[in-house]
Amino acid sequence: MGKPTINYETLIRITKAISTIQDPEEIVLITVEGVTHALNVKGCALFLFSEKSAELRLAGYYGLSNEYIDKGPVSALRSIASSLQERQPVAIFDVSDDPRIQYPEAAIKEGIASILATPIIIGDQVVGCLRVYTAEPWEFTLNDVNFVQAVAQVVGMAMEMCRINKGLQESIDILEMMQDPKTLRDRRRTPYEGVPKSFTTEEMVQPAT
Repeated sequence: MGKPTINYETLIRITKAISTIQDPEEIVLITVEGVTHALNVKGCALFLFSEKSAELRLAGYYGLSNEYIDKGPVSALRSIASSLQERQPVAIFDVSDDPRIQYPEAAIKEGIASILATPIIIGDQVVGCLRVYTAEPWEFTLNDVNFVQAVAQVVGMAMEMCRINKGLQESIDILEMMQDPKTLRDRRRTPYEGVPKSFTTEEMVQPAT
């Protein structure tokens, strides 16, 4: 697959789309779709960290199958845990031969070759992570990592603004509903049905206005 050049115009398009939305569900959908198209990769997923269960709860995804999404609970202590613990992006080149992958068989079956995991941080608290999945072995460049890290920071700030604007309890209720696997497909969690298109691949390469 050809690697696109991630430039300031691309980042501006994604961050502008995220920053103008006050609905956390839409923020998640725009994020995972935008990152997938910008990097021209297989898919992207956003997880929220549950301190109570030490699990990563799926908030939204794009480009991944229902079978892979339903593979089982994602442990924050077993699934690329160092990204959350060290608060730094972690790149996995070969999912089939890396002990940091919790479900390597499921990843291989899904056709995933490489993963980039970036924490989402609000203030001094890690609230989740953004993960990029490629169909071919991918040597993530510093440009790739910086781009995903920047988007993750914008998502964190946007979620914090949702908390401020809508009230803490309302935002928590919305996010918890999004995390419920039983409601994911009914709430536009599939990559093919009802996902709002923020921008097309062609629009990605157009100059920002």
